[in-house]
Amino acid sequence: MATRPDVPAFDSAHFRRVLGHFPTGVVAVSAIDGDEPVGLTVGSFTSVSLEPPMVGFFPSATSTSWPRIERAGSFVANVLAEHQANLSAVFAASGGDKFGRLGWHRGVTGAPILDGVAAWIECEVADVVPAGDHLFVLGRVLDLAVAGDPRPLVFFQGDYARLAGQ
Repeated sequence: MATRPDVPAFDSAHFRRVLGHFPTGVVAVSAIDGDEPVGLTVGSFTSVSLEPPMVGFFPSATSTSWPRIERAGSFVANVLAEHQANLSAVFAASGGDKFGRLGWHRGVTGAPILDGVAAWIECEVADVVPAGDHLFVLGRVLDLAVAGDPRPLVFFQGDYARLAGQ
């Protein structure tokens, strides 16, 4: 796609600052690669389709965890609860044992469902499409549930925020 010559250029810091005014939920995507659980944090997760039920998320193209999740062929999108900001940081870190001290159980595909999350959505990978410096992962929903704490972890303007009125 060609760029329009009459559109002014802007830097990535400005882009991030403006889009930071849109609150996002925080999701820990988890899978089983062989016998080992693997996961990553995403802030861009969305419902895509009701019929068939599909969701999507955008891992970084440089993620070291994403290829392992893709290889598994299925994943759980764990919607982190308000009290789970620490899990967001654990799953955002590269490498290391992210599951060692966590409570979790296997879903229908064997992928880890984390204890205490607000909700979880278990999926099989339906498609992966390059999207700039990220990938768009389309998942076909196999199972889902509202789990524990109904208050989701929210990210807004560079920090975690609380929803009012719940």
